Amino acid sequence: MRKLKMEELNRVSVEEFKEQEKLPVVLVLDNVRSLHNVGSAFRTADAFAISKIYLCGITGTPPHKEITKTALGATESVDWEHVTNTAELAQQLKAEGYQLIAIEQADHSVSLADFIPAANKKYALVFGNEVFGVEDEVMELADTVIEIPQFGTKHSLNISVAVGVVTWDFLSKLLK
Repeated sequence: MRKLKMEELNRVSVEEFKEQEKLPVVLVLDNVRSLHNVGSAFRTADAFAISKIYLCGITGTPPHKEITKTALGATESVDWEHVTNTAELAQQLKAEGYQLIAIEQADHSVSLADFIPAANKKYALVFGNEVFGVEDEVMELADTVIEIPQFGTKHSLNISVAVGVVTWDFLSKLLK
């Protein structure tokens, strides 16, 4: 077994990426403090062809060296927009037909393992602040709350890991 060389990876150009079909999913980063987490979300969104990232509230925006360092160029390929108020964005996305899904530990949450996305729907996945989680006002607007099953002592994942786990799960289920 050998690692593939760069020219064997069949990478698309930024222009080709912008034109290709995307997963019917947008990411909403709700007041995410860490610029490294923001950059990682961009990189994950590029890897899984996510439609767009909304950077809300205090969430940092490109260009910023910490975001750029982690994103490895994904800030150029993935569409993004900064929005001041996450709850207003949530209402707008719902009006546009998105199913609003908060990724959070909450009563009546659905295990990620049990959630099956429908191929004919659009989804807005909301990831919250590293300390406070998804804003209460946004939680009230959520159509569903998904919880990532965890079995250790911390019951907490870094947001960059949560974005990767949830988006991969959505992609793998939608491709079936």
